[in-house]
Amino acid sequence: MNYFGLLAQSFAVLLALLLAPLLKGWVDLWRAWLQNRSAPSLLQPYRVLHKLFWKESVVADAASPLFRLAPYAVFGCMLLACAIVPTLSTDLPFAPVADAIALAGLFALARVFMSLAAMDIGTAFGSLGARREMLLGFLAEPALLMVLFNASLITGSTSLATIVETLGHQQFAIHPSLAVAGVAFTLVWLAENARIPVDNPATHLELTMIHEALLLEYSGRHLALMEWAASLKMFAYACIGVALFFPWGVAQAQSPAGMLPALPVLLFKLALGGVALALIETFSAKMRLFRVPEFLATAFLLAVIGLLVHALLGS
Repeated sequence: MNYFGLLAQSFAVLLALLLAPLLKGWVDLWRAWLQNRSAPSLLQPYRVLHKLFWKESVVADAASPLFRLAPYAVFGCMLLACAIVPTLSTDLPFAPVADAIALAGLFALARVFMSLAAMDIGTAFGSLGARREMLLGFLAEPALLMVLFNASLITGSTSLATIVETLGHQQFAIHPSLAVAGVAFTLVWLAENARIPVDNPATHLELTMIHEALLLEYSGRHLALMEWAASLKMFAYACIGVALFFPWGVAQAQSPAGMLPALPVLLFKLALGGVALALIETFSAKMRLFRVPEFLATAFLLAVIGLLVHALLGS
């Protein structure tokens, strides 16, 4: 039995649980600084989760068991997605059976649960948010798959562990297809995590909100799980970007000593990614909802262009 693989997998899951709220707090902190506002505490997301877990969950009389099950299903999907992405080591027991396609499937499954739960109560805001969320998923998931396929064509595998091993431990080379795919991935990252210019996570205006509309009927521990799952999703996307475009520093399989220096490297990458996300949100304006399909269509076309560049140039 590969005890190091089990250790690396368990530590990666624990790291995702601990760092996901911290990454959200880091982005909010830099966003406030860049906008010349009083910044919240870096630990504010942890305080919010603690407060929500100690509050009583209020559920509508018309709620079905699906409404109560959805937070646990969404949280489990996001946690499993974080376990699939190699962050500290490529020696992961889940790697042989969970590749890039399974990763996209987990995001889709979580979206379906959230949308069904939002419509379960029958409120107007929930149905509105569910329709918008499914529209975003219909456009964002193909773009994400095309981005992942760019890396899989270079490495010959759809396994993220194999992609990181191939790209991170080969001679340094600039792949034009990955450069184009990186822009597409950034657009998908913004849309999938309800960030500006697609959505504003700090608003409750019914004409613009998408993610918040899905959570209006939740409270207590159910809302805490949903918020924690949203942080895990942001963390998973950040780790996907690091794995695809900055794979250096991840420990090789069967190398326990490599996990120690891999941790500060990962923290450094995530910190830079959080600052970049805050910069993008600061210098962008919230677009109209009717422009979002064009935004995600651009991401899909850029990812396809990356595939064509690889087919023509072989890199």
